[in-house]
Amino acid sequence: MSQALERLTARARACRICVDQPLGRPLPHEPRPVLRPSSSARILLASQAPGTKVHISGMPFTDASGDRLRSWLGVSSEEFYDTEKFAIVPMGFCFPGQDAKGGDLPPRRECAPAWRRDLMALMPQIDLVLTIGGYAQAWHMGTTRLPSLTETVRNWRAVWDAPASPKVLPLPHPSWRNTGWLKKNPWFEMDLLPFLRSEIRYRIG
Repeated sequence: MSQALERLTARARACRICVDQPLGRPLPHEPRPVLRPSSSARILLASQAPGTKVHISGMPFTDASGDRLRSWLGVSSEEFYDTEKFAIVPMGFCFPGQDAKGGDLPPRRECAPAWRRDLMALMPQIDLVLTIGGYAQAWHMGTTRLPSLTETVRNWRAVWDAPASPKVLPLPHPSWRNTGWLKKNPWFEMDLLPFLRSEIRYRIG
């Protein structure tokens, strides 16, 4: 990791903005920012925010959604956690807490505006961004994002062909809550995933 990126990452991992200067209610627990930037990886996983298990482990995707995501990508855990191969920078670095129904709250609104542009500027080698979920798609995709997540992901070929750098592929969140979505949209596993795995393998060897 470059010295500039290392310094910025250290500052991000010490961030307390969602407690000390919150937009709305403060984070309901002690912050624990989880992110894995890289100066060499060509692939960025732009995910949503850590869940409860990741908040405890301090490592991204150490849960069932991580198992599903690695299956989608066609990579081993060793490859996935190799920062020479993947940068993992969620939209919100800390577990945001849960709503009354036990679902995770959205990523904190303070996080991306405070950190994301500076982090992206220090990772110019990224040439593929996987936007996982609607919040990442809203930030990274501009006018290629359509009104719904389903429309956006279904439109992946047009997104890929758009004259953008880095290239972007939209994905649903790999949460178990989206199992019904996967069953209703078989084209995702039949068409998008083979293409995704080919592009991943091309970049990580």
